[in-house]
Amino acid sequence: MHSSAVFLIEFGAIILGLGLLGRLAGRLQFSPIPLYLLAGLAFGEGGLLPLGASEEFVAIGAEIGVILLLLMLGLEYTASDLVSNLKTQYPAGLVDMALNALPGAALALLLGWGPVAAVVLAGVTWISSSGVIAKVLGDLGRLGNRETPVILSILVLEDLAMAVYLPIITALLAGVGLAAGSVTLAIALGVAGLVLFVAVRYGRVISRVVSSEDPEKLLLVVLGLTLLVAGIAQQLQVSAAVGAFLVGIALSGEVAEGTHNLLAPLRDLFAAVFFVFFGLHTDPQSIPPVILPALALAVVTALTKIATGYWAARRAGISPKGRWRAGGTLVARGEFSIVIAGLAVTAGIEPDLGPLATAYVLILVVLGPLTARYTEPIALSLTRRRAASADVRPVHAATPAAETLEPVQESTPER
Repeated sequence: MHSSAVFLIEFGAIILGLGLLGRLAGRLQFSPIPLYLLAGLAFGEGGLLPLGASEEFVAIGAEIGVILLLLMLGLEYTASDLVSNLKTQYPAGLVDMALNALPGAALALLLGWGPVAAVVLAGVTWISSSGVIAKVLGDLGRLGNRETPVILSILVLEDLAMAVYLPIITALLAGVGLAAGSVTLAIALGVAGLVLFVAVRYGRVISRVVSSEDPEKLLLVVLGLTLLVAGIAQQLQVSAAVGAFLVGIALSGEVAEGTHNLLAPLRDLFAAVFFVFFGLHTDPQSIPPVILPALALAVVTALTKIATGYWAARRAGISPKGRWRAGGTLVARGEFSIVIAGLAVTAGIEPDLGPLATAYVLILVVLGPLTARYTEPIALSLTRRRAASADVRPVHAATPAAETLEPVQESTPER
């Protein structure tokens, strides 16, 4: 009875604290993710007031949070959207992977963490935060801008790549051999391909079967189906998150919209619990030793994301202003970087990987909205100054007549 009361007090305090932190983040107009991570650090191992009674429940809530994040992400896209983006935007996806995954892998190898940690840290630095970026686009009123479809296409390709990447990570962290890992990957690709095919051909039929005018029945059916598929996927070592993502893709139309409205509050609740859980398992004293590598990695990958967005927008024929906006918007990392790092922390492959990932995400989730807002004006201001300095050149005396002419400084046209 006593332990039950302590559990209720602890878990109630966590939820209340998360609500207050969310309101504070809303007033300050930035993502609440860094505040949730800091809350986990404060109440976890080595923190101010370690929690004990509610930790097991928080762990289960964190796992549900990851599943709901990926389900809601899948609901945002139809199978035809994914196929279309894959056909037309795959060069941008390859550039994104090369520029942003390699710095993470290189740092892990330089630190002597080994190849498995290198693959994990590559994913942490590769994947942008869809949630933070969507909020930033809305806040800045850029949803109708020409560069926004380019940004969304890159995010879609990253999300689709996770359906392949997560099973690879799961197999590597489980320590299975090459043959077993190949089988796991083949199963994951086969299931993903089958789900996409079924969703394209029979998506409306599936949606009609799941559909219900009663919100309660719709919620129970979709949530139960998602948890069931996620559990089966995890049993096959494919990754529960991938299973949830594929369920979201298979649903479309009014069912997807209705499910999104019903599950959005649940997703926000359990996603917040997930960030707290990750913070709980990170000792605050382990962050200072890795803060410099995390800061250096954040600076490098912020620049590589800006380069990615600029290149992709230029390829799509967007003006220079839109190119810089696209690049600056992609900088934020968040939920999926923590999901990937969380898998590694649970497997216990490298003690410093969790603290470094926490510091890295804290830096970029705060820096991301700033680069989205200020990359364009700063870049264009530097370009104007360079153009102005190039226009003002001393006139060399080539002939006596030329000496009588005064140099004329042309005004730089507005861009």
